[in-house]
Amino acid sequence: MSRKKKVLIVEPSIIIKEGLIKILGKSPELDVLRPSDGTEDYAERISVARPDILLINPTVMPYSKRYPVYSLAQEYPHMTIIALVYQYIDNAILHAFHSVLEIRESAERIVDIILEAYASTSDRAEMLDPAGGHELTRRETDVLVLVAKGLMSKEIAERLHISVHTVISHRKNITRKTNIKSVAGLALYALMNNLMEEGDAS
Repeated sequence: MSRKKKVLIVEPSIIIKEGLIKILGKSPELDVLRPSDGTEDYAERISVARPDILLINPTVMPYSKRYPVYSLAQEYPHMTIIALVYQYIDNAILHAFHSVLEIRESAERIVDIILEAYASTSDRAEMLDPAGGHELTRRETDVLVLVAKGLMSKEIAERLHISVHTVISHRKNITRKTNIKSVAGLALYALMNNLMEEGDAS
């Protein structure tokens, strides 16, 4: 049986914190740590608890030109960082996170979104390995094939039953690994590597 993923919630609202603890506590795959309200030094909590997943309200993070989430991602490359959102947050800030969890999601979707984000970012173990650092994961290949076929991120999300933010995360990884930014270039890459036939067969 695989180890439970440790989740640290950083959120000032007691109602939201308690609700998330109850919802996430029902998942056999998640272990919810004692939450933080964000007034304490959450960075210290992270260094001590070493969570696999950080579920954090972006408003508790200090605003700066270089969003603090980038520093966290560099310091803890194996930690999945998810923005907990229930008010307007600038998209430029949200793009820094591995995924976004809207508070209006259903209980089932909340768990799914968190586990999808973790599965997506846990592929970084492969990305951090210099020997296999540029190989696409199976899921990234699936996304690449659908991008090459001209599908938009929302359509890809529906086809693969994942969130749009997870698709965007995969697309960023694909661009970084292949160094190809255009859809036409990715389509050519997919053809040259015989991925289109692979995608059709799956």
